[in-house]
Amino acid sequence: MRSILLAATFLAGALVNLPAHAQDAAAAPIPAEAGTMPAGKLDGAVVPQGYRLDLTVDPTKDRFSGHVEIDVEVKKAGRFVWMHGRDLKVGKVTAMVGGQPVSGMFRQVDPTGVALVTFDKPLPAGKTTFTFDYDAPFGDGPAGMFHIKVGDDWYSWTQHESIDARASFPSFDEPGFKVPWNVTLRTPEGLTAVSNAPEIKTETVNGMTVHTFGQTLPLPSYLVALMVGPFVTVKGEVPPTPQRAAPLPIRIVSTKQNAGKLDFALEGTKGIVQHLENYFGQSFPYPKLDQITTPILPGAMENAGADLYNDSILVMDDKASTEQKRTFGMVVSHELAHQWFGDLVTPAWWDDIWLNESFANWMGYRIGNEWRPDLNIGAGALAEGFSAMGIDALIAGRPIHQPIEKNAQIDAAFDTITYGKGGHVVAMIAAFMGDTKFRDGVRGYMAAHTYGNATSAEFFKAMAEAAGDPRILPAMQSFTDQQGVPLVTLERAGAQSWKVTQSRYVRYGMKGPETTWGIPLCLRQGDLRQCTLMTDKTATVTIKSAGPIMPNAGGTGYYRFELPAKDWDALIAATPALSGSEALAVEDSLNASFYAGRLSADQLIAGARALAANPDSYASGNATGLLEAMANRGVIAENAKPQFRALVDGLYAPQLKAIGFDPREGAHSADDPEKQQRRVQLVGLLAGTARDAALRTQLAGAVDAYLGGNAAALDPAFFGTAFDAWLGAHKLDGAKMLIDKALASEDPLFRPAALGAIGSSGDAATAKWLLDEFQDKRLRQSEKLNFVRYVVLTPETRDWGYSWMKAHLDELLNGGAGIFFGARLPQILGNFCSVASADEFDSLRAKFAGKSGALELERTIERVRACGKLKDARGSELTAAILKLK
Repeated sequence: MRSILLAATFLAGALVNLPAHAQDAAAAPIPAEAGTMPAGKLDGAVVPQGYRLDLTVDPTKDRFSGHVEIDVEVKKAGRFVWMHGRDLKVGKVTAMVGGQPVSGMFRQVDPTGVALVTFDKPLPAGKTTFTFDYDAPFGDGPAGMFHIKVGDDWYSWTQHESIDARASFPSFDEPGFKVPWNVTLRTPEGLTAVSNAPEIKTETVNGMTVHTFGQTLPLPSYLVALMVGPFVTVKGEVPPTPQRAAPLPIRIVSTKQNAGKLDFALEGTKGIVQHLENYFGQSFPYPKLDQITTPILPGAMENAGADLYNDSILVMDDKASTEQKRTFGMVVSHELAHQWFGDLVTPAWWDDIWLNESFANWMGYRIGNEWRPDLNIGAGALAEGFSAMGIDALIAGRPIHQPIEKNAQIDAAFDTITYGKGGHVVAMIAAFMGDTKFRDGVRGYMAAHTYGNATSAEFFKAMAEAAGDPRILPAMQSFTDQQGVPLVTLERAGAQSWKVTQSRYVRYGMKGPETTWGIPLCLRQGDLRQCTLMTDKTATVTIKSAGPIMPNAGGTGYYRFELPAKDWDALIAATPALSGSEALAVEDSLNASFYAGRLSADQLIAGARALAANPDSYASGNATGLLEAMANRGVIAENAKPQFRALVDGLYAPQLKAIGFDPREGAHSADDPEKQQRRVQLVGLLAGTARDAALRTQLAGAVDAYLGGNAAALDPAFFGTAFDAWLGAHKLDGAKMLIDKALASEDPLFRPAALGAIGSSGDAATAKWLLDEFQDKRLRQSEKLNFVRYVVLTPETRDWGYSWMKAHLDELLNGGAGIFFGARLPQILGNFCSVASADEFDSLRAKFAGKSGALELERTIERVRACGKLKDARGSELTAAILKLK
């Protein structure tokens, strides 16, 4: 699964309340003979062997129904069976014993969907079949089986990772239960149905179309896909490859309004599949591939043979922006890599989900880059990894690989530590081992566990065998099993020698535990690159070359570095000519040194200037990012903000003038992708951060023309920045006009960009209207939740937004929309910056106790407190350095 939140977007999801019909049953005591309710893994007394799903799905209705048969092996005789089902109204349960049905009663006993089935008499050990008849509500958000109206039509999809299959059907909803599935979907006539296997028969029975699908290869419940609606499709084939003798049928499946914008995804998917087959050395694991879109999934999901994506990831044409194409390449490569690494070989339990996601994240960037080298997708992997260090540096946190004992802990594992840190660690180990040895280790691991389950230990073993170096195993585990970011401090020990010391990085005013890693340390000086595996606290390294020392050669190391002041100055001076990946490493370590209270404010500003001059769009695009954060959080005082904006304008206005700017659609389509992306970044920095009046006026004029009916007046790449400029002039009246146009549209770029700009406008009247007054049935649940995020994150509305959030916290936590919302809700408080705010957030602990957001709240409190301490200690210094700028 790939979450766009990790790149930029808020996800919607939460723990759910028990349905009304189940509350009384849940409150009933659990019989002693049933044992203790399993809060995480089931007790293993009953093991599924195969499923037959026969579901009646009409997306226009409020509920769907089903008949489910589960072939099981009863390992321990008895009347009681622990399994899963959430918000299901189960009318009938039977088990076959000696050819005779035995009735049972199904009841949900906790909010995460743990259920207890009580049979009228004990079931003997051995094989039997459970049968369930039930109905259940469609969800409004992406969890379980959900439906929404798009245009004039209703559609339904499923999103089952992590533990939401239990909201679609009774099941043993764990990744270790990997079995074949037979699926039948009964739908109104004229609708398309999609599942994991090819559709083998279609017939009409009692006015309904019965779609019968072939039996799947072994799958866990979280990978089962059930999609129904009046979809449009485009079809094609991936030609045979050395790994696959026959063509692979593929389809792009989307809602009606996206017809005509699916060919790019079709052709792109073909190429990515071929690159993946070449890397894994084997054919695509399933008999067909459907790539499906929905407007409200905030990311993508790797259902076997039936991937699901947010519309904006797949729906585009050749005129799409560089950023959108990069997202397509990375996310599609990520999800399709999962078809092997996650679907073909699946974690035995959720504590190893990090390996699924970390490897797929690395593959997403790697294969995306192979598919379209001109888009520079690969550099994004390091940008995401360095971003993860900001979270991993906190004392409150978790290692990549950790025990998961309760259902409430599962969703918290899908965070930036798993994706960003995990992907960076995989990249670091691959770079140290060498690409061929690492790939051979992956292939060996896949071959040993095909269509089965595996653990992290088995992956590490395969890597160590491929490397031929037993030190690789403990080195990898030192990063996966320990929390924190290594800090590598270099001190001169001679003309060409350096004393290197490793420690755990901490921010100013914080204290962390002593930690030692097995660090693949790679230094570069001039053209000489030198690597060593640093396992002790200190080491001496000799490198015989000239020029500034680069302590993270290639930027692939998951560590930060510290240098003496003069060596920092030399490296900063060389930064405009560094590779993009090394410039990103410099940026991260510069910012980290300032956060730790070491780097001077003047050096931080010099570093921003140097990074802004680097030609790589990832490096230069965030050159002033820390300074902007310091301004937004009040570390830079209000009286210095005009000088800060002038700094940004002075750095970037000449660059935009040099490459030119025309807001009209396609005006710069002939430029190479990197130049196009650089222009988008420059416009955002100048119109947004620098508040360049002339540019904002130009953009607002383009919006006037666009909203007036001239669709060619504004390129979608500039939507967000342009709408912000326009709303700055039109305030609440403009917001009311723009929101009406947004909700009347299903355009996957215009609608979210317009809604995002409204929520982030910074206008107090607009914020209060959005959260307190605005009602429109066209507004989706996920969009409502995003408004809360935007208002709280925006500096001008932050304080009022927090008060609103606190007053509505119970409603937000129990809103029931899908994976991640509760786990990540505290993140929106991360832009506060004071010890007093951190103390205030302490009061929220009781609300998050025992829920997936508890860890994220602790991280947020620590981050806000550390920022407050930094502001108190260094705010005056940074403000003075900004004020003296010319």
